Amino acid sequence: MSDIRLNEDKLKAFLASCGPGTKVYLGCDSERIIINNTWYADYTLCIVIHINGRHGCKIFGEVHRQRDFDQRADRPSMRLMNEVYKVAELYERIKDVVAPFHPEVHLDISADEMNGSSCVVNQAIGYIIGVCQLTPMIKPRAFAASAAADRFKSLKVA
Repeated sequence: MSDIRLNEDKLKAFLASCGPGTKVYLGCDSERIIINNTWYADYTLCIVIHINGRHGCKIFGEVHRQRDFDQRADRPSMRLMNEVYKVAELYERIKDVVAPFHPEVHLDISADEMNGSSCVVNQAIGYIIGVCQLTPMIKPRAFAASAAADRFKSLKVA
């Protein structure tokens, strides 16, 4: 799989056709894979546009593959923080386009200590607040980072 890049012109054109009730959600999810005895992670970034807040959704996004240096799959702090860095970078790239729609950043992280992602919850939230000036949503309210990103990847890779 090669990287899939966001077509920012198509995103801008689509948002220009949307009304003021439109909602925009940004998220990132990752999946570890092994290739030739080396671990990689596919980072799927997605932008969910809830058209006028009631007329269905359109998903834009991109997928990047990078080497994963996390050695502990049960405490994936480096990979999870890479998700956070990537969604913050995406927001910074498109913030002027999405700002009128009061965007939300969704993180595929849980505060529940039974989940491995809890190891970075405070760091991740603080990073998004500091960089994006937005309070992010975390699981279970972070659908753009879990369900939508998974759906986007399945549509683009299949």
